[in-house]
Amino acid sequence: PAPPSTTVRVADAIEGDEPLLPARVHRPSDLIRMLLGLLAIAVLLALAAVAQQTTQGISDDINRADVPVWISVGGFIASVAVLALPVIFAVERLIKRDGLRIADGVLAAVLAHGVSLAIALWVAEAAPDSILHALTKAKPSGDGQTDPVHGYIAPVVAYMTAVGMTRRPGWRVLMWAVVALDVVAVLVGGYTTPFAITLTVLIGWTVAYGTMYAVGSPTVRPTGRNLLAGLRRIGFRPVSALVPEEPVPGTAAAAASDAENADRGRRYVVTREDGPPLDVTVVDREHQAQGFFYRAWRRLSLRGIYQRRSLQSLRQALEQEALLAYAAIAAGANAPKLVATSELGPDAVMLVYEHLGGRTLDQLEDEEITDELMLSTWRQVEALQSRRICHRRLDGDAILVDRSGTVFLTDLRGGEIAAGDLVLRMDIAQLVTTLALRVGAQRAVAAAVQVLGPDAVADSLPLLQSIALTRSSRVELRRRSRERSERQREAVLEASKARKEIKAKEHGRKALKAEKKAIEDALDETREEDLLTQIRHEVLRIRPQAAVEPARLERIKPRTLVTVIAGVFAAYFLLSQLTHANLGTIITEAKWHWAALALVFSALTYPSTALGLLGFVPEKVSYARTVLAQVAGSFVKLVAPAAVGGVALNTRFLQRSGVRPGLAVASVGASQLFGLGCHVLLLMTFGYVTGTERTPSLSPSRTVIGGLLAAAVLVLVVTAVPFLRKFVSTRVRSLFAGVVPRMLDVVQRPQKLASGIGGMVLMTLFFVLCLDASVRAFGGELSFANVAVVFLAGNALGSAAPTPGGVGAVELALTAGLTAAGLPSDTALSAVLLFRLLTFWLPVLPGWLSFSHLTRKGAI
Repeated sequence: PAPPSTTVRVADAIEGDEPLLPARVHRPSDLIRMLLGLLAIAVLLALAAVAQQTTQGISDDINRADVPVWISVGGFIASVAVLALPVIFAVERLIKRDGLRIADGVLAAVLAHGVSLAIALWVAEAAPDSILHALTKAKPSGDGQTDPVHGYIAPVVAYMTAVGMTRRPGWRVLMWAVVALDVVAVLVGGYTTPFAITLTVLIGWTVAYGTMYAVGSPTVRPTGRNLLAGLRRIGFRPVSALVPEEPVPGTAAAAASDAENADRGRRYVVTREDGPPLDVTVVDREHQAQGFFYRAWRRLSLRGIYQRRSLQSLRQALEQEALLAYAAIAAGANAPKLVATSELGPDAVMLVYEHLGGRTLDQLEDEEITDELMLSTWRQVEALQSRRICHRRLDGDAILVDRSGTVFLTDLRGGEIAAGDLVLRMDIAQLVTTLALRVGAQRAVAAAVQVLGPDAVADSLPLLQSIALTRSSRVELRRRSRERSERQREAVLEASKARKEIKAKEHGRKALKAEKKAIEDALDETREEDLLTQIRHEVLRIRPQAAVEPARLERIKPRTLVTVIAGVFAAYFLLSQLTHANLGTIITEAKWHWAALALVFSALTYPSTALGLLGFVPEKVSYARTVLAQVAGSFVKLVAPAAVGGVALNTRFLQRSGVRPGLAVASVGASQLFGLGCHVLLLMTFGYVTGTERTPSLSPSRTVIGGLLAAAVLVLVVTAVPFLRKFVSTRVRSLFAGVVPRMLDVVQRPQKLASGIGGMVLMTLFFVLCLDASVRAFGGELSFANVAVVFLAGNALGSAAPTPGGVGAVELALTAGLTAAGLPSDTALSAVLLFRLLTFWLPVLPGWLSFSHLTRKGAI
């Protein structure tokens, strides 16, 4: 049996084995190889399209070469062997009961054949002539063209890749030799082109790895019995291997086993015949693959922080963990003593440590984490830092307390020797956060200062930011933030409910002020600082002069990603729309004085929008910067739906302008609420006007009635279903709990209210005037009411569409509406393209400049 200090699952205490391993795993390396294959195919086709003379020259040179007799004979033999060898290999694998690999190979071969046929059909029917000439040529017999994709090479390459033939040296050399001989024979014989044969091989290779990633590869993880056999080979006499109890799901300990730490390997407690137990860690290729993309992203996004390569060989992983284990003990820190290392076949390695027992910090109760235990933990970190060794993963499951109360630092695999100051300070920030999550900021900081000194702890403050912490710490901090927000929301709802109970005794403005004050008092009472802020305040209390400005750790900021993605979307959508329009006709037929007037109306929408927003912000905010923020919103719309990007940007802008976060959200929400009401009223008004005009081809009055009926049916459905009724009522109550008090401030200032409503009306009218001028620029004639209805309906669809800026939905709705109103389809399309060019595409560059300017100034 296991020692008393080690908790094990009884179901796992089977000698030499463990719970059933997954039969298949999805390796990120297979996905990466598939993506690289797709990229190579794209590059090959691009070269074939632009280097037509070069491809023709290569084919001519090959055809002019004399064909030796042995190549012809060898080609015949290879054409037979290339089909026979896969069958022989399949028989050999079936005899050894490895039929799953053969099934994978057959599936990959079938898919590769299908992809080959599809690409061959595309080349023959729809590909540019340059690609057709690069992939095909006249047959030597003169009766037609060669195939653009070689018939059977792609399935054979896919098969031999998927069955793992490349990992068997003898079969690999034989198979590739046969394939190479066959390729040479068909090339020299004039039955294919170099580009076609290269494309064929790439198709087989890409499809094979895509299949392997989709269905998964057979697991190569060693079992407990393999582990016992490996231990016997290196001189130990094991009796059984037990799997320690795993953390309870949902706890911080369980969160630590996420993608960031999933490559730590499987752990066993091994009992022996002739000595104390051993702690054994087994690392295999599947464990290494887990969390690959997360580690790759961290390496790409963080700058100034060296991290180990995202994908290591097993030998490199073994050497790094052994080096860190020896270095930590040499530095005087308490760390598990490494007693042996060994390989477990070609796909796994094991590291054998002396057994420690005990419990991790995550397994201790909060009251068990004493000041002495924290001081002991900090002494171990101090020993590492004295030799410039960083740990990188100072989470609760990396701190082990044995039966005597001695603290050990485990999981050193991700550490680094000769570390720089930045990563050493990150370790301090991480451990302070780990302890503060359990015992509070005051005790955690006091223990760190007592061991490391105030200066070392103060120097870590710039690294005390979420991005520098481990994922499990970030998950716990986000959970606490959600709970804090929920408590504030409940307090506001309770305060609002309490005021309503006594509201009957008060009337008018006095009642409104009292309700507003009650809500603000509830917010003040429940306002809490987040944990990182509490830690900063504790350190500043000891070292008031400490620098607290966060260090720049991100190489790629979210704003940079927004810029890049926005540019790609802009180019794609603009080009896709321009391909459907006759630009020559648009340019020659346009009346440019109307187009210039439309441009003026488009420009006037931005100051109007700023005026409408500031009307719902009682605080003093710069009008000029607000206008710039609205211009910047035209850039943000490229990567976010129209109804989302502007709201997020305006909220951020108001917060940076000094408006408290809750009030900023309430102001933007109030403006959106009034904007929706204004939109609906204008749509109904202009719909009624167009209905009285008796326009035969457009009946907005029926549309308005249909919309109202649909809305009524939706309201009935929501009120009839308890789940939907509760969901909507909760969201509406929370909305009005913040928006209503904000509206009370605005209502008490008639000038602000007039500014808000007037700005929204002006913005809508300027958009309608811009569309009307765009229609007249191409000779169209429609009443202003008809144009207004078309714009209001199209804009509503664009706000609801999930595409950036409503691209696609807005153009379709506006074109259909103008056509239904009586405009010729060509005129309607030209007018809509001009309108969207002036209101959506042209402002992108000024929007990017405004976005960059406000970002530099810290305004957003």
